[in-house]
Amino acid sequence: MAYPQGIRAYFRRSSLLRSNLYVLDAGCGTGVVTLALREALLSRGFQPGLVQGFDLTPKMLDKFRETLRTQAIEGVNIVQADALQLDTLAEGWNNFDLIVSAAMMEYLPQERLVEALSGLRLRLNKTGSLLLFITRQNWLMRLLVGHWWGANLYQATELEESLRLAGFTTIEFETFPFPYQHLSLWGHIVEAKQ
Repeated sequence: MAYPQGIRAYFRRSSLLRSNLYVLDAGCGTGVVTLALREALLSRGFQPGLVQGFDLTPKMLDKFRETLRTQAIEGVNIVQADALQLDTLAEGWNNFDLIVSAAMMEYLPQERLVEALSGLRLRLNKTGSLLLFITRQNWLMRLLVGHWWGANLYQATELEESLRLAGFTTIEFETFPFPYQHLSLWGHIVEAKQ
């Protein structure tokens, strides 16, 4: 489905990027988003800043660590942590310019989505942004993602309400750029600010 390429293309045109961003990758998995962000920053002539990442799954983190090692990428710290227990993160993991979460929030219990979003919002600096990639509710995703992976699926109105309840005031829905528009069938892209 060209998911990593679609995310990279999104970052290449994003107004959120600049040099030395302090970034949190919430649910970093194997590093798809961090690597796409880093590549987009470099391709646009920006200096990558520090990236902190967490995920619940040790095997994914091991794969990410191996990629960082083999590609000799520095400035990325990753740990095992739960999005619903952010108080376990190290003291310096706050005041982020950008928090990115891709294909993670849909695996949290629906009734705790607002709690997780609120926890992330509290880790942003005053001008920081949350960038959320999350599975869309439609018949195809219900079959492919909801049924097979047990993920929750969301309509735009549900996400907007959850983000507002979590304390975000500016919420914009975006789309994947050409030639990756087909990924919009999979998911929403939401940029939110305090």
